Amino acid sequence: MAQISVNINGREYPIVCDDGQEDNVSRLAEYLDKRSSGIIEQVGSVSEGRLLVMLALLIADELSETYDELDDLRRQIKNVESKARSQAVEELEGIFTDKINYLSECVERVADSLDTN
Repeated sequence: MAQISVNINGREYPIVCDDGQEDNVSRLAEYLDKRSSGIIEQVGSVSEGRLLVMLALLIADELSETYDELDDLRRQIKNVESKARSQAVEELEGIFTDKINYLSECVERVADSLDTN
């Protein structure tokens, strides 16, 4: 396990993480620091506990919006796939109809030729 120190709102926090995850944890801490600075700019100085709650709510809201966008994208993909399948089915139906008509005409010609004999 690796240990790093991150700075959020001017305070150092020792963090333990999996080996190789140090850069990712540092990047996430920088994001938290940036977001906490934004909160402080908007509402002024707040206690550490209140800042933590506000920060958690802000990130939960961002996550919720991201999940909603992801769900919308999934629905759009399903609609596109459904339309593509419908178009493919229509094309196949057209091909099969043409083939059936052709075979039907062939059968009729064969039947007509047998009737004339």
